Amino acid sequence: MERRFGRQILHFLVIFAKPVNCQHNNMDYFSSGFKLGILGGGQLGKMLLAETRKFDIQTYVLDPSAEAPGRLACNHFEQGNLMDFDTVYHFGSQVDVLTFEIELVNIAALEQLEADGKLVFPSPKTLNRIQNKGIQKDFYTQNNIPTAAYSRFENVTQMKSAIENNELSLPFVWKCTEFGYDGNGVKIIRKIEDCDLLPDVECIAEEMIPFKNELAVIVVRSASGEILTYPVVEMEFHPEANQVEYVICPARIDDHVAKKARELALKVSRAYEHVGLLAVEMFQTESDEIIVNEVAPRPHNSGHYSIEASYTSQFENHLRAILDLPLGNTDSKVGGIMVNLVGEEGYSGNVVYQHIETILGWPGVTPHIYGKTETRPFRKMGHVTIVNEDLAEARKIAQKVKNTIKVISN
Repeated sequence: MERRFGRQILHFLVIFAKPVNCQHNNMDYFSSGFKLGILGGGQLGKMLLAETRKFDIQTYVLDPSAEAPGRLACNHFEQGNLMDFDTVYHFGSQVDVLTFEIELVNIAALEQLEADGKLVFPSPKTLNRIQNKGIQKDFYTQNNIPTAAYSRFENVTQMKSAIENNELSLPFVWKCTEFGYDGNGVKIIRKIEDCDLLPDVECIAEEMIPFKNELAVIVVRSASGEILTYPVVEMEFHPEANQVEYVICPARIDDHVAKKARELALKVSRAYEHVGLLAVEMFQTESDEIIVNEVAPRPHNSGHYSIEASYTSQFENHLRAILDLPLGNTDSKVGGIMVNLVGEEGYSGNVVYQHIETILGWPGVTPHIYGKTETRPFRKMGHVTIVNEDLAEARKIAQKVKNTIKVISN
């Protein structure tokens, strides 16, 4: 298989689906009184705001933290609880279009805003099918989308009973249905005693799938129904933290496997009828079947490479989609690898990026610092993108970056 980027065939798929009822195609977004609201001001919000700054679109941001990274890049910042109905409703009432960079938001408030005539993208209906992982898995089953076999439980106590009664076989993957992020809320259960370390919350037990690769495809769909897919990316995970360490684009897989992955991502997109970005995480099994792991209806870690490596970044295309503008080219200009920068084990406190000046001297290397002043073990603090025509060379540089820069505290 040819690994050199210049020889890869990276066509993008374009289809037109049933359009969403959209009332904002005649709005003037640029240097105007139009207001875009973003629920969440973390690193995803900060990177989305770089695109709104480029187009001079007025932005409002709501985040629980007074130190949210996005607070400095927006026109108006509010601190507040994203799960509180009144807070979200009042915030959304001030803007023309509302989107989010995190799924943990009050859906009832979004539903009321939509009923009031506000444009909310992705819709509360889409978010409601994704926010709870148990409901998300049921949705795949109902729509004939291949996914790992699973069982749902009201709590861990009920799950333990299923193990004791031989209704549930070990080992399996435990996932809490809500409030999981960055590898938190996911554990491999090898013996019943492992359950004692879990919070007693609603959860699913998922069959462990032997796989070759963990893949992802980002689908962008506009309010008018235009759909594009980004190339398939390959994800390498940290063995302990269950976090992505490297994202590699294009994935080092055969073309027929990549085609299956993109077609499945489009099937998932059609089922959800989302507007904006949908990141579809998948497994490539030992027999080269593709099954869906989970999705995220927003910009995603697996698409950060696109800022430097793609003709149109995932953040710009999310903005284009929710404003019903023509979508940008999702092809890659060059091979790209992203390295996540996370807090080193054993360090908590004021962050220090050790040896960052060293990697700044390397060609094709671009660091992104998220603006979080406090580090802790495995907290996402930034990422580094490496671009190179030769993907194998980019991967070597990515390893060198990982071994050089350290996120510690003083």
